[in-house]
Amino acid sequence: MGRAFEYRKAAKLKRWGAMSRIFPKLGRVITMAAKEGGPDPELNPKLRTAILNAKAQNMPKDNIAAAIKRAMGKDAAEIKEIAYEAKGPHGTLMYIECATDNGTRTVANVRAILVRNGGEMLTSGSLDFMFTRKAVFEFDKTDSIDLEELELELIDFGLEELEEDRLPQENGEDKEIIRIYGEFTSFGELNKALEERGIEIKKASLQRIPNVPLELAEEQMDEVSELIDKLEDDEDVQVVYTNLA
Repeated sequence: MGRAFEYRKAAKLKRWGAMSRIFPKLGRVITMAAKEGGPDPELNPKLRTAILNAKAQNMPKDNIAAAIKRAMGKDAAEIKEIAYEAKGPHGTLMYIECATDNGTRTVANVRAILVRNGGEMLTSGSLDFMFTRKAVFEFDKTDSIDLEELELELIDFGLEELEEDRLPQENGEDKEIIRIYGEFTSFGELNKALEERGIEIKKASLQRIPNVPLELAEEQMDEVSELIDKLEDDEDVQVVYTNLA
């Protein structure tokens, strides 16, 4: 997604955190995972990953516990994952991943936001060849990690690429991180291999990576960013992937 995206995203998450908007979104993912595979994260890898990502956003333990408890309730809402494909301004393409208990409401809200901001919904499958789904993990760079050795070891578990990056922090300094990519079918194997090597994973996800990244002028980027922000402000929208460079 690039450094500019990380800066925008960091500011967005900071605002969400202050408004407690992101916690309900994370809670839905935890509830879905717990309902699907059980409430014990040690026996439920999907739940373990959901909790990991929630902690990375400083979600309180009580909120996490409450989300798991909701999944075990007899009257728990049936939350489903739905992905919509869309076209935005200036040739941008978007995958809009949602978690919802009311698909009719969600698709109506997403369509309305797109139309009001120069976008449109596409038929399912339209972007199949425009994005590749990857398993993505992030962890802090430390002196104890030999990156060359780690890269060689992880190839056997589905690693495709390892990169170093720097992420902006609230104190104005950058933090050095390692990001690895693998086939989405290798998510479980890579996750286990990292855990077995004592590496503390900070983020883990299945992402949609654009096959042909799109470069935009700054003014065009601002317009697209505004649309993405409005989509992500919807309570059912979990994440928006684009073909932006």
